Amino acid sequence: IVIGTGGYVCYPVLKSAAKLGIPTAVHESNAVPGLTTKMLSKIVDKIMLGFAESRRYYKHSEKTVVTGTPVRGEFAAYSKNKAKAELGIPLDTPLVVSVWGSLGAANMNAAMCEFIKLAGKNPGFKLIHSAGSEGYAEMVTALQETVPDYEKNGMDVREYIYDMPRVMAAADLVLCRAGASTVSELTYMHKPTIFVPSPYVTNNHQFKNAKVVEDAGGALIFEEESFKAADLLTEVKRILSSKDELDKMSAAMAKLAKPQATDIITEQVLTMCQKTEK
Repeated sequence: IVIGTGGYVCYPVLKSAAKLGIPTAVHESNAVPGLTTKMLSKIVDKIMLGFAESRRYYKHSEKTVVTGTPVRGEFAAYSKNKAKAELGIPLDTPLVVSVWGSLGAANMNAAMCEFIKLAGKNPGFKLIHSAGSEGYAEMVTALQETVPDYEKNGMDVREYIYDMPRVMAAADLVLCRAGASTVSELTYMHKPTIFVPSPYVTNNHQFKNAKVVEDAGGALIFEEESFKAADLLTEVKRILSSKDELDKMSAAMAKLAKPQATDIITEQVLTMCQKTEK
């Protein structure tokens, strides 16, 4: 069997495999298919989907199966209580986690600088923000000039979050992009989220991933081109102030989760192999 995951290099490989009579499958983790997946949908034997809502984009719906997108096992290693205890955060203190990619995003770092400034001395929550390797030094310099006591105010700005499973487990609310793997991790962990999808991706797929989650009630969307830090802070405080809101969002994320994604994909692959052997 030959399996592809939607990158352009998959097309010639899976097309050749299909011509040779080898079983083929493609996994599309985003809510909308990319060009390669669209082209391969006519050729492959099986189309595995990260989102149930994606089925409507495929003419050959009989080929589709909703598997979800696998999440690495470390994300199941921590309870919120254990994670907060290890991070030194009281259980009754809300934690907001803000992350925008390993390199960072200049626009989002600037917005989070303003967010931290507006949050003031008594924000009512703690923040762990990943500034990224390319933005960390600049962000720290900016904060030292505008909010020199930001660390005392509970604002933890890091170059990178190396212990992401633990930090995510401790989070009460997450602010982040909406890549398919990120969405899978958040639904797997049932985390209420505010998405700011990257506008710099093909086919605006991050917004479409986030929209599926927002429509289900698990998240809100702020668009990078138009949102203001003050509005983000207002929404963060509103959500954190309502246990009912947090519980509803968490429950909605849980309904979207596919915790058995790896097992489902494995079963599909093994079934295709067995058919070939016969």
